[in-house]
This record gives sequence, C-alpha cells and structure tokens, in this order.
Amino acid sequence: MRLGIFGGTFDPVHHGHLILAECCREQCQLDQVWFLPAAVPPHKQTNEVTSAEHRLQMMQLAVAGHPGLVVSRMETERAGVSYTVDTLKQIGGEQSDAQLYLLMGADTLADLPNWRQPANVCQLATPVVVQRADFPAADFSVLEDFVDERRLAEIQTHLVNMPVVQFSSSDIRQKIREGRSVRYQIPRAVEMYIQTNGLYQEPES
Repeated sequence: MRLGIFGGTFDPVHHGHLILAECCREQCQLDQVWFLPAAVPPHKQTNEVTSAEHRLQMMQLAVAGHPGLVVSRMETERAGVSYTVDTLKQIGGEQSDAQLYLLMGADTLADLPNWRQPANVCQLATPVVVQRADFPAADFSVLEDFVDERRLAEIQTHLVNMPVVQFSSSDIRQKIREGRSVRYQIPRAVEMYIQTNGLYQEPES
C-alpha cells in the first residue's frame, strides 16, 4: 500500500489542507492519506492549542465520505510532543507492507533539517513536496546532508503541484473571533461544529 502521512495541528482544518491531501493522493497515486493531528507540535509548545478531541472531531467531519482520506489518533493517543520520526517508526512497525510518503509544503521542506533526526525521517518515508504557484521553487539541496544522490533524485520526482489556496488556520481563528465569515474556507460541517462548541471565541494568549 502507498500510504501518505500528513501531520499538523489542524486548528482548525481548512480547505487548503484537504486540497493538498487530494493533490498528493492523486498525483502520487497514493492508496490513502492519513491525517495525524499532533498532540503537542514541537514548534508550538508554548502556544495554546485547541484540545485534541475537538481537532480530531473537526477532521473527521472534514473527510467524511472520502475513503482515501483517513484520520488517525496515533499522535494524540501517544501524547507528549509529536515528533515525526517517532510517528513514522510506529506506522512502519504497524504497517510493515506499506510504502510511506510524508506530505509537506515547500516551506516545510526548507525547515526539515531542523527536525529531530531528519536523516531517519527521509529513510522511513519519502518526502512528497507540494509546490504552490505563489511560492518559490522547492529547494531540495537542503536534504543533501541527509540522503545520498540516488535517494535525493528519487525524492525530487515526488513534486506535487497545487493550486493557489491562501487559507491559514490562524487567519480563520482570527476571523471567527471577530465574527467575520469563514464560509467556503472550511467545510460547512466544521463551521457548524465550531459554532456549536463555541471554539475560537477568546483572544489567543
């Protein structure tokens, strides 16, 4: 099985996340894409993040009806800081017949050398880099210290094109606090869940 792994905070999930996943699923011929909401993202340890259960519920609503998109509780059940290398090791152990592909934007690729054990990350899963038309071209040279030439050439073949979708979770949270419309930026079911549960009403600390 060709399995895509898409981690993040998803606070909240928006159509940009879903379009990215679908572009990767189609262009890389992935059997499934797993969304893995992080328990505690390494880069947001000092920030307030909406509870994992709310983020998981919103994600489930967002992918409902799409058999190729799956929500995993792996990172939230493991708790603690969510490091990608630990997640890939766990998935590889449990899905030994699967080829793993790690979905990321070109901006995330640039930061990958700063992750925990980047060489192991690139060994456990093939990075799939999403290129947006409004972003500079993906710079794969940042991986030269972690993979050999053959592996780097293989990774470069997994470049996915994605239409320009300028949504961000932080902007959506801000709009909700200000009582502005987020229609068509997030799935309608997610919008109703946010309203029902009164999420994102208080100023962020």
